[in-house]
Amino acid sequence: MQGINENDFARIDLNLLVVLLVMYEVRSVTLAANRLYLGQPAVSAALKRLREMFDDPLFVRASNGMTPTPRAEQLVQQFAPLMQDLHRVIFTQQPFNAAEDSYSFRIGMSDWLEHWLMPDLLAELARVAPNVDVKVIATDPWQAIPLMEQQQADVVITVGNETSRDLTREKILRAGFSTVWHREQIQLDAPLTLQQFVSYDHALVSYRGVRESALDRQLQQHGMARRVRYVTPNFSALPMLLKRLPLFATVPQGLVPSWCALYDLSAASVPVSMPDYEVSLLWHNARSEDAANRWLRDLLRGLIKSKPIG
Repeated sequence: MQGINENDFARIDLNLLVVLLVMYEVRSVTLAANRLYLGQPAVSAALKRLREMFDDPLFVRASNGMTPTPRAEQLVQQFAPLMQDLHRVIFTQQPFNAAEDSYSFRIGMSDWLEHWLMPDLLAELARVAPNVDVKVIATDPWQAIPLMEQQQADVVITVGNETSRDLTREKILRAGFSTVWHREQIQLDAPLTLQQFVSYDHALVSYRGVRESALDRQLQQHGMARRVRYVTPNFSALPMLLKRLPLFATVPQGLVPSWCALYDLSAASVPVSMPDYEVSLLWHNARSEDAANRWLRDLLRGLIKSKPIG
């Protein structure tokens, strides 16, 4: 702390300052002891330490009780507002007023979750929290844990099950996957057969650049395989690729309604069994009781639960 010698505070007991303030108010060791629920010897001992600390009698006996010295008057005038501020800092949590407060939230998410959720989130913020800003931090499921452990985001919206002792993961929504294509490139109607599914090339989103996924393992159990022609870590390029090329892409169901409406895509269930994904909120335990963070989590929770998933 700049300008402060921490060693100076080693011999200071804040309880002594409380005794000083109460003594000034009641002008009596007995009354001060009653007010503080202490014995008179304890208050007398505290008063002795105060006198040694400030090298001043502080209170002297008079006919109407203990009279403060000028040094005590000066100390009380200086300490009283400081102790009030300290009490407020320790015992009063700063509230968060979304309608008026300015705040900038850092939210980690992948690109498909941003596409799925962010338009609704920004619209809601404009309505209820006009001074709140959002910075999105690109975060795939493997980046979510280290990002939050280092508190580089306020909240992460992610899929998966991983967590750590420093973090809390709250699962909000479970959904599956759908296969999409452009009807001008692949003239097929839903539902897709397994043979149709492997007859065309596929685009695959892989955050680690691998060419196989759980879907390919399911195909192998049926004695079949697909050709993955394009691998990318991002979902955002897929609609334009599907419009230009005869490709299938298997994507989270949350993307399907908007992609079909915006890009004239067709969609069908994946013709093999696929594990569902779960959308979760992930945050650091140090922020669990923070008023602004709680407000953001409540808002995100409500928006995620209200979203269509296919």
